[in-house]
Amino acid sequence: MSKRTQVIGILNVTPDSFYDGGHFFSIEEAYKHAIQMVEEGCDWIDIGGESSRPGSEPVGSDEEQRRILPILERLHDISVPRSVDTYRADTARKALKYGVTMINDISAFRLDPELVEVVAEAGCNYVLMHMQGTPKTMQLEPRYNDVVSDICSFFEERLNFAKKHGIKQDKIWLDPGFGFGKTVEQNLTLLRRIKEFFRFGLPVLIGTSNKSTIGAVLDLPIDQRVEGTSATVAWAVFQGVHAVRVHQVKEMVRVVRMSEAIMYGMEKG
Repeated sequence: MSKRTQVIGILNVTPDSFYDGGHFFSIEEAYKHAIQMVEEGCDWIDIGGESSRPGSEPVGSDEEQRRILPILERLHDISVPRSVDTYRADTARKALKYGVTMINDISAFRLDPELVEVVAEAGCNYVLMHMQGTPKTMQLEPRYNDVVSDICSFFEERLNFAKKHGIKQDKIWLDPGFGFGKTVEQNLTLLRRIKEFFRFGLPVLIGTSNKSTIGAVLDLPIDQRVEGTSATVAWAVFQGVHAVRVHQVKEMVRVVRMSEAIMYGMEKG
């Protein structure tokens, strides 16, 4: 059975990420977890060295690189592609030398203007994400006229910016930024209307894994949100989303495959 929705395994080499901060801070622990995610069926691994949880402070490029470059070196021969979650040009430039094939940017080129030049020159894939404000401010009072329409307008402007700087549109993935400057109801609306982001003809990914909206709906702490995450992942598959970014790879690969079996039958791929 061929998979249509890719599963992105999250590898946070940080002490303070909201779900797994500090769990994989050493190189060996991070490496073991990456290998485990590959064995569990992830399609690629997204490595982050700075927490973007609500209210978080930036750590600076030197510290970010100190965290992620050693694990990139350790993972040089891993069997799945790697992306790096960064908005910094210098970090992206150095990460690309280790075989990274995608830059996952929460800022859509707004926090470091030089990043667009790095991505254009490398010709790598790029995740363009929507965020209202910054991680420190994004949840203070997010407001929209219409959350989906406003994000679509944002994507249109940012895609034009990328095109003007020489980035090919077929290299770009779109992420509407679930939990990044949105209320609970706005996040649910975003999921409900996720198909509207397909208008750009680009792959769409969604990152709902264990986030606070799930906790708010189900009144559950962070470590008890796997079922809620599963519901959002299954919904994403049924809507045709191209990739889901998750912490619990084994469980979410199973959710994806079962959802696709319902939709398409047991095709061989």
